[in-house]
Amino acid sequence: MLHAEQKARDDFELSVHGIHWDSLDEDISIQGLLAGQGDQTHPKRDHAA
Repeated sequence: MLHAEQKARDDFELSVHGIHWDSLDEDISIQGLLAGQGDQTHPKRDHAA
């Protein structure tokens, strides 16, 4: 989303589940927004020390 062109960001669909950008193959859920979750593309993992 950060590097997407404005035209692509403006082309979204709202639903009861969240926001979808078809041209960017991106989805943000309402649950994720309300929970303050950041980018889940590469979820953080716990590494053993």
